[in-house]
Amino acid sequence: MLIRAYGDEDVPAMIAIWNEVVEEGVAFPQEDFLTPETGAAFFREQSRCAVAQDDRGRVVGLYILHPNNVGRCGHICNASYAVRSDCRGQHIGEQLVLDCLAQGRELGFTILQFNAVVESNLHARHLYERLGFVPLGVIPQGFRMKDGHYENICPYYHLL
Repeated sequence: MLIRAYGDEDVPAMIAIWNEVVEEGVAFPQEDFLTPETGAAFFREQSRCAVAQDDRGRVVGLYILHPNNVGRCGHICNASYAVRSDCRGQHIGEQLVLDCLAQGRELGFTILQFNAVVESNLHARHLYERLGFVPLGVIPQGFRMKDGHYENICPYYHLL
């Protein structure tokens, strides 16, 4: 598995993976799908985007990294991760998170904060906690699931 900065040639695969997670409706807050135009712009606007490339050269996952806030809180970054559904369970997410932590540090951020990890997303929560992320509590009914019911969200942070 190779984690590397994305290139323009990766954007179609990145859009497909991102939209798959949006369609599932259980992890990302976005409801609108990326198009070739909006996707290219979205990924270009991030502080860093990276992809996970398997040994066959396929893009199987990605992350985006960007400031969580501005000014006096501009040292805090935020990230999102997505892995192709048919490639989950292979520790791709872990490699993406570890690279993201290192890259965030390289970019001058000192804290990585996740604002809205859905409480029922146990795989992500266990991964984050195993990697040293600190849970900040629970925001009751902070995430509207695709089927319309609300679930709690759990913010996390990690010092870089």
